[in-house]
Amino acid sequence: MYLSLEDSACRGSECGLPLRCMSEYFLRSSRLGFRRWSDEDLELAWGLWGDPEVTRWIGGPFSEQQVKDRLAREISTMKSDGLQYLPIFLLSSGEHIGCCGLRPYKPEERIFELGFHIRTAHWGKGYASEAARAVMKYAFTELGGWALFAGHHPNNEVSRRIVQKLGFRYTHDEFYPPTGLRHPSYLLTAEEFEAEASG
Repeated sequence: MYLSLEDSACRGSECGLPLRCMSEYFLRSSRLGFRRWSDEDLELAWGLWGDPEVTRWIGGPFSEQQVKDRLAREISTMKSDGLQYLPIFLLSSGEHIGCCGLRPYKPEERIFELGFHIRTAHWGKGYASEAARAVMKYAFTELGGWALFAGHHPNNEVSRRIVQKLGFRYTHDEFYPPTGLRHPSYLLTAEEFEAEASG
């Protein structure tokens, strides 16, 4: 996966993007730019987590207050752990398409949880897999992760296919409080990731 951790040089009006300047993207894939959530992003957060189709598998639909709380948690987790589900944007237009990133899972073992949520208008375009691969590489090469954990709603076949395509192996079912269900859960170690990348 094409990946750059360098900020781009964007010069005022030459940037031409409707959202934030591209220089705020600290991580990139071939089509996507990643930055961090801020307190000013409630409109973007509502456009994502306020959509019942996006949140149907993660305990939604969410109220406006729940979306505010979710945004606050992402910002707080970045401050405390240096991790969050990062907002992602199209490099071509600056349009917000969702989020993808990490949260603590078993920090004492250097295991992070990988997750992604994509706006419905951008489903079926391969953005979830592309974003996930960029974050996976970042987790292993920049953050020194030993492994990544991922899980999905038992009825979410799309996420199941994506997670398996990314190389994760099923390990167990784990209770997920927001849905009250046991979710299929997976693991991918840095060694497995490197073997697949080199193969």
